[in-house]
Amino acid sequence: MIVFIFLVLKMVTGYAQYEPVLKSADSLYLLKQYVSAAEKYLLTASGMPEDLNPKSCYYNAACCYALAGDHTKAKKNLDKALYEYQYKNYSGLLADKDFASLHTSLYWKKLEKYIAADLVKLSDPRAAKLVTTDIHNFWKAYDAAAKDTAHRKQIFQDRYFGKGTPGLRDYYITKIGSVEAFVQNQDKKKAFYKAIRPNTLAIDAMKDTITGYFVRLKELYPDAVFPNIYFVIGKWKSAGTVSDNGMLIGVDQIVKSPGIPEAELNLWEKNNFQLAERLPVIVTHELIHSQQTKMRQDTALLFYAIVEGMADFMCELITGKNPSQRQHEFAKTRKKQIWEDFKKEMYLQRYSNWIANSNQETPDKPADLGYYVGYEICKAYYDNAADKKQAIQDFFNLKDYKGFLEKSGYDERMEALPQ
Repeated sequence: MIVFIFLVLKMVTGYAQYEPVLKSADSLYLLKQYVSAAEKYLLTASGMPEDLNPKSCYYNAACCYALAGDHTKAKKNLDKALYEYQYKNYSGLLADKDFASLHTSLYWKKLEKYIAADLVKLSDPRAAKLVTTDIHNFWKAYDAAAKDTAHRKQIFQDRYFGKGTPGLRDYYITKIGSVEAFVQNQDKKKAFYKAIRPNTLAIDAMKDTITGYFVRLKELYPDAVFPNIYFVIGKWKSAGTVSDNGMLIGVDQIVKSPGIPEAELNLWEKNNFQLAERLPVIVTHELIHSQQTKMRQDTALLFYAIVEGMADFMCELITGKNPSQRQHEFAKTRKKQIWEDFKKEMYLQRYSNWIANSNQETPDKPADLGYYVGYEICKAYYDNAADKKQAIQDFFNLKDYKGFLEKSGYDERMEALPQ
């Protein structure tokens, strides 16, 4: 099954030049005009800059050629996606029916061995790389840009993004979008960025704590995998996300300490500015997302809330700390009302009212209350389970979200609360 790339590129400045061709390619795929679709994907890949990483274009072209029966071109483009551009969605690849015609080939057997070997590496919590290279490159670029303000954009392009790790490249695509937007964010927060350097450089000393949390997850969930972690400087779009290459942590949102000025931050930024000491907790939350690849995808609010709430709940089991503490404090005296409001939308495509809704943040009500609701559902399910390890297995293999909610008993518990 192809990856609908233009949905990602919508978040990137300049995506418009690729969208018409990608939409055309997707339409041709759905019409089963596979060779024409493949040619469109490859046309896009050939003109796409390295910053946007064309791996999904090559993957889609491989899907199309496999369906068209051109196994030579299918293998060539799949190899390009996997080995040259580091396509890492192994579970999706192995389950992809588009490649069914290759499954009995020697090529596929070798591919399965390669993936199995890579997954063995990923299963060791102590083998994950915690990469801070991008932080150090950022400060080199920052200092150079301060001395040559007329060429700041080019300096950051060449010395930060141009030297970026695979993690920074992925983060750039979905969370930064353009060097211009990146520099504009710094212009709005000059005193802030001037002050945070020591806290960003202190992250190297946190690696042992983070590895300890990884080991604890392995104890709770033996099937866990441990991708690399890339620590980057972003533009206040995301403190943490995941990609095929691993976990991506926007550390400039997790460096709060006495002496860091906050006057340049807006309301949502101030409320979501995390203490530097909580960075291992945020990393653990993102690590849980890396385990959720077997869950059935959905578009309803309930799915998104469970995904985020599960990450918070498992994070708390591992670290003893909840990443969404502010939302929980708000909800203490409002549990029933929050649930009643959530129920009205939970089977609709309304996650934007509950998750990643910073535009709805007010002094009286925090954004992201979907994290709280999802946490409560997962906790209720776990508390009801006689076999706790099986409950965790259930989490990461969820297919029926309505059934999961019913088994949790959370709705009944909320209904029993007084008005």
